[in-house]
Amino acid sequence: MPEQPQISRSNYAHFLTLATRWLDNDIYGHVNNALYYAFFDTAINEYLIGAGGLDINNGPVMAFTAESQCQYLRPLAFPGAIEVGLRVGKLGNSSVRYELAIFKEGDELAAAAGYFVHVFVDRITQRPVSLPSTIRVALERLVPAAS
Repeated sequence: MPEQPQISRSNYAHFLTLATRWLDNDIYGHVNNALYYAFFDTAINEYLIGAGGLDINNGPVMAFTAESQCQYLRPLAFPGAIEVGLRVGKLGNSSVRYELAIFKEGDELAAAAGYFVHVFVDRITQRPVSLPSTIRVALERLVPAAS
């Protein structure tokens, strides 16, 4: 079996802390795998709304999920808090690939890591559009510096 990747929190520019809930645990006593995607989605949208000014109710653009992936490295469980790390792996004209990792609060190494791709579309036509400038500027802050 291949060795699990060791993904460090120092690789992420933004963090959102979330509390696990009683209902998050599955029959095996750990957070159910499907919820990791909800954690990713919550961290991304919290950043888009707070830092990028995305108006999810009435804005002219919406972000549609085009692709997502998650690799599970260590179990998480209720009770406890998690920290979702967020960075931008690729910033296109109308799309963005977010790279995320989920950490047990205070842990240096990730419990899960993955990515999420959004395509920004016109709210009415639902056709791809260029990222609004406020969102682009916010996302540029999450692009890691070239090494």
